[in-house]
Amino acid sequence: MKRAAPFFAILGFWQIVASLQLLPAFVLPTPVSVLRAMIDNSELLYHNTLVTLGEVLAGIAIGLFFGIAAAFIMMLSAGVRRVLRPVLTGSQALPVFVLAPVLTIWFGYGAGPKILMTVLLVFFPVASGLLDGLLATPAATLDLAHIAKASQWRTLIWLRLPHALPQLGASLRIAVTYAPTGAVIGEWVGASKGLGYLMLMSNARLRIDLMFAALALIVAMTLVLNIVTHRFLRRFEI
Repeated sequence: MKRAAPFFAILGFWQIVASLQLLPAFVLPTPVSVLRAMIDNSELLYHNTLVTLGEVLAGIAIGLFFGIAAAFIMMLSAGVRRVLRPVLTGSQALPVFVLAPVLTIWFGYGAGPKILMTVLLVFFPVASGLLDGLLATPAATLDLAHIAKASQWRTLIWLRLPHALPQLGASLRIAVTYAPTGAVIGEWVGASKGLGYLMLMSNARLRIDLMFAALALIVAMTLVLNIVTHRFLRRFEI
């Protein structure tokens, strides 16, 4: 209940500001009108939520897989690491959102560009964070592996990876937070369904209450993904 107090306080403040008409209704609808729009358009919101959620989950799964794979490859090959690590570092300075129009031109208006946007937002923090964790394995631990004549692969899996798991967990938490943003921005640029598309169409038709309802679902989706990820990682003490 205490955790929900700030949420209800924000809703109360929002309701007061909207009720006093300090801002026009087409700029800031009341929470009640947003809830009413959510109920009246529940089927429309449900189907578009499934589209966006599918894009986000696919992007997280693919980005996580390739992020871990890239970190392993860079750890096992110093040559690859010298080439790719600066690319990973430099990529953080590039807002991936600017790639959305390009990806839409290349791959069309289907789910592909939205999933790829999400993949990029997950891949970079996971690959970079896990690699940093793998490289930070204590020297004493690596000395034991050298004495035992463990192979590079065994050292990676049984010694380096356990030490890097906290870093991987932190990176995954960050990636999951930004993942829905990638899908929604992709839908803003070009789509025929999804919550991002619904927000644009609602705004164009001055259905601001419906636009806020879609926004509320995006926020709820992000919070749920964060909670599920946090509990999953906590379960494995990561």
